[in-house]
Amino acid sequence: MDSYPAVEDHGLIGDLQTAALITKDGTVDWFCAPRFDSPSIFGALLDRRKGGHFQLSPDGIDYASKQLYLPGTPILITRFHSADGVGELLDFMPVTGERATNRHRLIRLVRMIRGSMPFRFDCQPKFNYGRDPFELEVHPEGDVFRSQTLTFTLALFKDAKGLVDAGAINRDAQGVSARFTLQAGDIGGVVLETACPHAPRALSTDEACELLADTRDFWRRWLDRSRYRGRWREAVERSAMTLKLMTYAPTGALVAAPTAGLPEQIGGQRNWDYRYTWIRDASFSVHALLKLGFTDEAEKYLLWLDARIREARDPDLPLQIMYRVDGSPDLPEEVLSHLEGYRGSAPVRIGNGASGQLQLDIHGEALNSLELADRNGLIAPYEGWRKTAELMDWLCEHWDQPEDGIWETRSGRQDFTYGRMMSWVALDRAIRLAQRRGRPGDTTRWTTERNTIYEQVMTRGFHPGRQAFVQHYRTDILDASLLAMPGLGFISPMDPMWESTLRAIDGELVSDSLVYRYDPNASPDGLAGTEGTFSMCTFWYVQALAQAGRLDDARLTFEKMLTYSNPLGLYSEEIAPTGEQIGNFPQAFSHLSLISTATHLDDLLDQQR
Repeated sequence: MDSYPAVEDHGLIGDLQTAALITKDGTVDWFCAPRFDSPSIFGALLDRRKGGHFQLSPDGIDYASKQLYLPGTPILITRFHSADGVGELLDFMPVTGERATNRHRLIRLVRMIRGSMPFRFDCQPKFNYGRDPFELEVHPEGDVFRSQTLTFTLALFKDAKGLVDAGAINRDAQGVSARFTLQAGDIGGVVLETACPHAPRALSTDEACELLADTRDFWRRWLDRSRYRGRWREAVERSAMTLKLMTYAPTGALVAAPTAGLPEQIGGQRNWDYRYTWIRDASFSVHALLKLGFTDEAEKYLLWLDARIREARDPDLPLQIMYRVDGSPDLPEEVLSHLEGYRGSAPVRIGNGASGQLQLDIHGEALNSLELADRNGLIAPYEGWRKTAELMDWLCEHWDQPEDGIWETRSGRQDFTYGRMMSWVALDRAIRLAQRRGRPGDTTRWTTERNTIYEQVMTRGFHPGRQAFVQHYRTDILDASLLAMPGLGFISPMDPMWESTLRAIDGELVSDSLVYRYDPNASPDGLAGTEGTFSMCTFWYVQALAQAGRLDDARLTFEKMLTYSNPLGLYSEEIAPTGEQIGNFPQAFSHLSLISTATHLDDLLDQQR
């Protein structure tokens, strides 16, 4: 278990339909194809022996490694330093486009900067999370790994100076490996391609470098569309690229994370599959994308959301909390008992049983994004509005019931304060949309229910003894989701009820500027163990401080949070008490909230001048 790299010791690359994680020692230890939510080919992240990997790293020498991104791109550079030389490994995936395809290329280009260095590559795929065997076929220009569900080809650059001769490649039942030595100026590489319809074809170094340049230019052109020029440009732009990498281009759906099974507590049970699109996460993305000027991406997601609303058929649960990237609602949860889990953190789960939960807050996030988009000129079509109005009628009848809540607890339903507040947001934004555009809808009923929700939250969601808004109506436990209350316009940041709530959160959920979601010991959530601080909640805390006029505290807390990213600027879901990153990685929620917080804080600091 000690051989597992730290979560933060990874870089992310992708082609807008799937992605790969690569360690500081040059190992691809997570790669699913043909989509984010497909079974893994390389899954050593969840089992070092059974998961499969693709290693390309120095061989038999002491070395230090560092990672960086080629500026303005997600092209990952891993630099190896030894006493005898410096080598570089460039990993990237050429962009596939907006048509769904099974063909994906992962290009690994290695070059020697100075001196010399021995290298080794070792490709050991484990198809379908290590459950499917494969056959290895040898061809003149490469090898074919063929399983019952997927194939991929592996080929060396055909004119690579200094790379291994074809005759020195070792092949066995586990895969393909070879050793080679590079001298200063040598360049070589390996190309992996899934679902290639023809025999493997080796690239020339010129072709590989041309693909590298095309990938670089695509990402820099995309980033040039950002209109952010604030104080934290580097962090904001890296977060924007990370979110783009986690977006499935054919539909515009944003996955919560490209990984599954990374634990919220090492050795614990809180190990979930996040390779799906949550209504909540993706709705927050509209705010971040519009703030940065990426209207095309925001519009693409809104079309995806519109399709989910139109497809709603279940009278008990018209809108699921999450879907697959293609919009499919089926996400059966399964335990991969043959995998030991990251550092022994079992069970490893794929699929997500929370997809059938009732979480009332998602209607608020969805309507808030639709209303914001409308103010930015992205107007819902007629059929989309008609189904949205029907959804609001459903909410009028169903908001006043126990639910599972934003944190997807598995300990039974409660009257969660956040869910009630977001139901208020949903009806409030629907009323605004109907009135602004003259759209049909039972606004009289919506207004009545909205006002009833407001009074209920203010009277039952506020605990007189704690002098704070609490997690649900039957407890005195605090919950960091309520940090969103003033930003959504539910309460003034200067209201005494909110000021006392913020003080209570300061004293109980905040640890050296980092914020816990809630205390699972005091508020059991149906699972054993604990968790780290939740990065999104820390960013929400910054916004709450700023809105309360505590700008110095807000800026310091934000700057502290920036130090918890990995060297590449990536964030997982949580920060452990040791300061290491835990949970699925990278996490869309973390990067979305970083962008929203940076832009909001910039505006307030500019007004202070």
